[in-house]
Amino acid sequence: MAIWKSVVGKLWMTIIGLVAVVLLILGVFILQFIDAYFAHSKDQSQSLEKLAIQVSYKLYEHIRDPQYLKVTGDVLGAQQIGLALVQTDFSESAPASIEGTATFRASDLFSRAELKKVFDGNTMYKQERDYVAVAVPLADKAKNEIVGATVIYQPVKSLEATRTDVKKLFVYAGVIGFLLTTFFAFFLLTKITQPLRQMKKAADMITMGEYGTRVPIRSSDEIGELANTFNHMAEKLDKTIRDLHHEKEHLSSVLRSMGDAVITFDADGRVILANPQGVKIIREWTGIAWTDQDADTQSTPSADGKHIPDPLQNLFHSVATEMKETTAKLHVHNGVWSVVMAPLYASGQVRGVVAVLRDVTEEYRLEKLRKDFVANVSHELRTPLSMLQGYSEALIDDIAASPEEKKELAQVIHDESLRMGRLVNDLLDLARMEAGHLELNFRNTDIKSLMQRVYRKFFTLAKERNIALHLELDEGDLTLAHADEDRLEQVLTNL
Repeated sequence: MAIWKSVVGKLWMTIIGLVAVVLLILGVFILQFIDAYFAHSKDQSQSLEKLAIQVSYKLYEHIRDPQYLKVTGDVLGAQQIGLALVQTDFSESAPASIEGTATFRASDLFSRAELKKVFDGNTMYKQERDYVAVAVPLADKAKNEIVGATVIYQPVKSLEATRTDVKKLFVYAGVIGFLLTTFFAFFLLTKITQPLRQMKKAADMITMGEYGTRVPIRSSDEIGELANTFNHMAEKLDKTIRDLHHEKEHLSSVLRSMGDAVITFDADGRVILANPQGVKIIREWTGIAWTDQDADTQSTPSADGKHIPDPLQNLFHSVATEMKETTAKLHVHNGVWSVVMAPLYASGQVRGVVAVLRDVTEEYRLEKLRKDFVANVSHELRTPLSMLQGYSEALIDDIAASPEEKKELAQVIHDESLRMGRLVNDLLDLARMEAGHLELNFRNTDIKSLMQRVYRKFFTLAKERNIALHLELDEGDLTLAHADEDRLEQVLTNL
């Protein structure tokens, strides 16, 4: 990782930037101050000019008085001002010098051409690196002529020298600041970034599933508080993950133990969860050519069983579109399935669908048998009722003339009433079976006697219909110790 992208690099660059800005601002103010200070050098030149004029005005009157020249030199020397005199023939004298500094002659400060201009009545200025000098004419008032020049000079520090010193100072300060910031930046590397790196490593370990990872707390400052908070967060996360894992295992156990098939689909119809019964259904139904659909909702089944099977397509699209629970029955592979499908929501939108499927083939078959039985019994009841009504009307109308005919009609009425009684008993038995109250009388039952009785009951009927009915019994005793003889006879009679 590049250093300028790290915390230390950013902190290092920030400190260096702050030091640079501070030095820059300080340098601007100092340079402005220096410029303002040297701007007064013109005032200094003007003051020296006035002073030179005054000295030159009195100097020629007392030029031959050594005492006057000494006093003048001492007064000027006290002000750090030097004095030099030059005559028109360029002969020079230096009656006053500055103590502790170099003494200059007029020719050291001005050239002959410049002095000639002074001899012509002009004032000359000269600013060297270390001195400011002014040359004014020295006049003889009595003769009203210029006899020489008065030169006074005063030391002054150069602006360029000062700027050079200031630049050197800033270079030294910049280098020192750079070294100090670099030292402190790498010092902070161990104090700040090392705990952060440890927390990053711990976070990576937690990402890989090591939820018991903790960060050592080395200080009580903000970094230590952050490490403590990180450990608390990791502890809570570990507990939450364990709880979620426990709930997941509990839910998985419930789903595996369910007899019903449970399948969860996402919004695109892909299977995201299924219990073993659901996996079995997906495998069995994958690839079924399902034609009872609209063309818009048909889809090509996935061979890997990860997409919704075609038998559930219509129901899936209906639930996903209408966003409400739907119940339906599907006939697949000669079986009947009860399907309950409900939407799953996330942020107010359908994120998937859960389907619960139950095999109701046996219930459906039993219900059909019950309905068929009731229909058949109704038909069977209608026949004896019609016969009872017809034969009873024949007796009432005296259609049968002889006693034999009346007896025969009465016998038919009796037989049909018995038949109707048996049908009614069958209905009562069915109602008792559905209610769970069918009573059985268990006792020792002789099977041979039961079979012979049923054989005799149906032998004549079978003979009339040209049906060969035979009874074959093994020799020896054939007894059931715990059976309901009446119910067994009823079963055989119904068969």
